[in-house]
Parts: sequence; C-alpha cells; structure tokens
Amino acid sequence: QVQLVESGGGLVQPGGSLRLSCTASGIIFSIYAMGWYRQAPGKQRELVAAITRAGSSNYADSVKGRFTISRDNAKKTVYLQMNSLKPDDTAVYYCNVRLSVGEYWGQGTQVTVSS
Repeated sequence: QVQLVESGGGLVQPGGSLRLSCTASGIIFSIYAMGWYRQAPGKQRELVAAITRAGSSNYADSVKGRFTISRDNAKKTVYLQMNSLKPDDTAVYYCNVRLSVGEYWGQGTQVTVSS
C-alpha cells in the first residue's frame, strides 16, 4: 500500500522560511520522480517543484530562486525548503508520486504566510 505523509507546514510571517517533508512507504522510493503541488482556496492545484530519481529538479516560475526540492533516498523522504515566503504562497501543499499503476497523493499540509 502506497502512502505519502507530509509534515512541516504552519503559520509563518512574510519573508520567513519553512521546510516541508514527505515520507513515502510502499514503493521503491529511489526509482521514482517526486513532486510537490499546492492548492490555494478557489484555485486549481499546481505543480510547485519536482525532482527526478537522478536528482534533477524543476520549479514553477513563481517559486524559482526561493524554493528548493531535495530527496534522501535512504529515508524515503522528499523535502521542500521554502525561503522568502510570500502571502501568495499560502496553500495546502501536497506530495505526489506517479507509478505505472496510478498516481498517489499525500493528505496535504497547510502553509499560511501572514503577518
């Protein structure tokens, strides 16, 4: 059974930082690309960052230079380091993996950027 469990969300002031974690189980983590998505109220879910099994990454234009995705295959965990946070970054953040048998999502973690 595939499970993705996110953690690390919370309330932070503009300009602050958070690090999100997503730990996977039920998959051979090291062979899959992983992604972070977010969904703000009233908006569609969007890709924030993704990392290949080789460690190459790509980012949404809105977060380039502020967010960094990384992975630790030994811990079966993918991270999203978020710096210089803005109110527009407020959303529920979801971890994602696409397998040949389907797509899986975590339960999400709320990030709120507000003074």
